[in-house]
Amino acid sequence: MKKLLVVCLAMASSMMAQNARIRVVHASPDAPAVDVLVNGAKVLEGIPFLGYSDYLSVPAGRYDIRVNVSGTENTVLRANPELSSGNDFTAIAVGKVANLELMLTADNNTEPAAGTVRLRAIHAAPGAPTVDIFATAPYGVLGSATLAGVPFKAVSDYLEVPAGTYQARVAVAGTKTVAIDSGRLPLMGGTVRTVIAVDAKGGGTPFAFLVLPDLR
Repeated sequence: MKKLLVVCLAMASSMMAQNARIRVVHASPDAPAVDVLVNGAKVLEGIPFLGYSDYLSVPAGRYDIRVNVSGTENTVLRANPELSSGNDFTAIAVGKVANLELMLTADNNTEPAAGTVRLRAIHAAPGAPTVDIFATAPYGVLGSATLAGVPFKAVSDYLEVPAGTYQARVAVAGTKTVAIDSGRLPLMGGTVRTVIAVDAKGGGTPFAFLVLPDLR
């Protein structure tokens, strides 16, 4: 019986290792709610602007992903990403409808070191220029930018920082005129977060942050 249990656990582990995980984020400010189809089958429906799914576990391989206006057959975006075994991915619909794209990011959801949080920033606000990003203690003085010269569609490297309460602020590159302010941003140890800069609904200001709970 014990031997059978070990074999079953090994088989389950092997099957999980062959899978990839993917989630979808709707960051297009002037696009309507959307449905997501994978290889012709609807897997998500009615995702509004700033909505995002949980990770979906799928067998590794190449996929046909279509984004339709919700409740219709009108495809506004199509992509064929390769999802590799044992890895996590985020698919982000970015840009306005006239220039809609699907960004695919590779995610690092391994557990960070004790007492730390791993985070990254993504510039997905089509109405914003190249920016500098500042991470400080709440209401701390802005010094040197934590990330400088970040253009639209850029994905930062992951930063691993001590757990605590921070404040993230975004300014037009080369200035300290804040366009996006997170306010107090508590970050718990052992978690991973993706922070996405986004337009307001319809496009343009006021810009905001969308914080994704990658690893809780």
